[in-house]
Amino acid sequence: MIWRIYDFPRINLFGRPTPLEKASNLSRELGVEIYVKRDDVMDLAFGGNKVRKLEYILGEALARGSDVIVTRGSYYSNHVRLTAAAARKLGLDVVIVTYPPQKDIERIEQGNVFLNKLFGAEIIEVNNPREADEKMEEIRRSYEEKGRKPYVIPVGGSTPLGVFGYIDGVYELMEQLRKLGVKPRYIIHATGTGTTQAGIILGLKLLGVRGINVLGIDVEKHEDENRIVDHIYELINEALEILDVKLEISKDEINVVKGYSFGGYGLFNDELIEFIVNIARKEGLVLEPVYTGKAFYALVDLINKKEIKKGDKIIFIHTGGTPLVFQLKKYFEKYL
Repeated sequence: MIWRIYDFPRINLFGRPTPLEKASNLSRELGVEIYVKRDDVMDLAFGGNKVRKLEYILGEALARGSDVIVTRGSYYSNHVRLTAAAARKLGLDVVIVTYPPQKDIERIEQGNVFLNKLFGAEIIEVNNPREADEKMEEIRRSYEEKGRKPYVIPVGGSTPLGVFGYIDGVYELMEQLRKLGVKPRYIIHATGTGTTQAGIILGLKLLGVRGINVLGIDVEKHEDENRIVDHIYELINEALEILDVKLEISKDEINVVKGYSFGGYGLFNDELIEFIVNIARKEGLVLEPVYTGKAFYALVDLINKKEIKKGDKIIFIHTGGTPLVFQLKKYFEKYL
């Protein structure tokens, strides 16, 4: 059943597979086995989980004859940066609608913000996500009136086609684990829009893999605790409908772990920054405080709380975001 995703248009944006590396120092220190799926080292624009989603999303855009891509995201958005890069690689124009991750957060002209300009994206700034959605619709109509063919991508690439990216990613990961002879108990990653988690859960189900707990660490502090689970559930079922596959997945199988958002999307504190610095110095692994740092902090905390047991094997999906370290450099300086 998993092979049906390959019937859909897809463009190749990176070389497969991304590395799967054991975090040997941390594994020894914590008494578990941690393997890092390095989706942060893809070929395109510093990589990240959004690249997998964009392969299918932009595949459809090209199949439709689209010539301009429109999307939105905050100043910290990795999705926006990678959409801009991928669009340029494909010879498409790109319009970005952007806004502060939280009220009164300044726009720092480094990292993702700088890269968006480097790729020559048209950048339109608004105040918040609601205004961004309205502006994207306005832009779509404007381009259509000019005879252009815009393709609008929701925030984070959160569509059923985006889910396909991590169905494919799970197949890749399972092949690597099979060759290593590793049978993990957990797959842990940062959850924002929930698309990556939907793809991982559905990919495992389509492959018939059992016994792996997928833990999505909520990095945004969603106000309605059920909303993100409901959204992941909807994405899974929409993907199944497109694939024309009958498969039952219950909401109980969707595990979104709360308590590690550090106040909300784009928010963090000195404790998290110091943790990220320590991980870099122990393992040579670069995390950032918006997404991956929070997820890895949760992983270590769950081990320390004995919710993850000694000897367990864990896969951490490194979803990228490296440019954010440079964008948020000033917060790291006192620990260097």
